[in-house]
Amino acid sequence: MTQSTNAILLYGFPLSGHAHRARLMLNLLGLAFEETLVDLAKGEQKHPEFLEVNVFGKVPVIVDDGTVIADSNAILVYLALRYDPERSWLPKDPVVQAEIQRWLSIAAGPLAYGPAAARVSEVFGAPRDEAHPAIAKDLFTAMERHLAGRDWLVAATPTIADLALYTYCAHAPEGRISLDPYPRLRGWVARVEALPRFVPMQRAA
Repeated sequence: MTQSTNAILLYGFPLSGHAHRARLMLNLLGLAFEETLVDLAKGEQKHPEFLEVNVFGKVPVIVDDGTVIADSNAILVYLALRYDPERSWLPKDPVVQAEIQRWLSIAAGPLAYGPAAARVSEVFGAPRDEAHPAIAKDLFTAMERHLAGRDWLVAATPTIADLALYTYCAHAPEGRISLDPYPRLRGWVARVEALPRFVPMQRAA
């Protein structure tokens, strides 16, 4: 495994599911990293100093030997390509890669606008939109069907697709969206949480 010369720097926030994706991947790969807190509740992501790191003012961002990578899905791809020589997290097969990209798009679409948005309303006090639970229901129903007869979203082993979807699915109840109707989804969540070196995201108070 290629190792970074210095510890990777992660800009994150404990209650950010996007930041948790990066933190989880770093842990699963056994990489040394240091985390710098960007307090989203205080708007620190919009401070000029952080905008020098990411012009879009969002976490997570990693800095690896001077290379700056912003966006949680981009970070997952980068870490898988650079630090997983076995290519288990992002296999080389083009069909598998296409399927992974599909789920990364879902993470940036229905997941973000459904369970993640509903959670933001409850945890951070954003206005609640009843479209968010409806989007979450459609997503979870589709995932429940998709997980019939399989352990992971794409391959026989976990990939970055599973990491991209995990956090906001697991924490959907914080947005008042129950996982009770989805036993296969709950089983998949449990399998992610059983991975060696798994680290949970902090629960909202």
